[in-house]
Amino acid sequence: MHHQPLLVVLRHRQPSLLVPQLEQLRDLGVWHTEIAWGPGADWITQCQQLIAGFPELRLGAASICSEAALEAVLEAGFAYGVSPILDSRLLARSAAASFALVPGVMTPTEVNRARSLGCSIVKLFPASTVGLGYWQRLQDPLGAPLPFCIAAGGLKPSDVLPWLEAGVDAVALGASLAAGARGSAAAPSFATDPLRQLLAALPTRP
Repeated sequence: MHHQPLLVVLRHRQPSLLVPQLEQLRDLGVWHTEIAWGPGADWITQCQQLIAGFPELRLGAASICSEAALEAVLEAGFAYGVSPILDSRLLARSAAASFALVPGVMTPTEVNRARSLGCSIVKLFPASTVGLGYWQRLQDPLGAPLPFCIAAGGLKPSDVLPWLEAGVDAVALGASLAAGARGSAAAPSFATDPLRQLLAALPTRP
């Protein structure tokens, strides 16, 4: 994420139906993609097939809120995981499995708690609720260094550059990228032009 500070989050009850979207992301040059955990009986198998079928992408798992979800993600073989919550039990289990789990934080207390638990990366969620500049305002009261911050939740492609300029390290996008009708059985395609323009405008980092 230091090289491309963008993540795309995909969500569907049947992950196997996300193949067209993953193909779009691969062809556009997106590197980091998250697939939300789901309770489906064959979720693990479908995700294993996606991981094997898209070696060019660094696939992670999103929405990890329980030990059952974490165990499914570990079995599926994801490269990393992201949670909307800060749960010390999930972090301990992930550490025992040598698995990178990014916790969700919002308040100064949660940010400091994550830091004390050794989290080098956190997810600011929901970012749209706290607003642009929130992360920067935490710097002086909490003291540097703050963890690497991924802003997520309610953000659009047009928000990415302003949020990066305001001090976060990366931005995650989800539903705002969908171009098709929501609620259908098939996963909606992406509006590729905004995403292509965004990728071209992202800052180049060593």
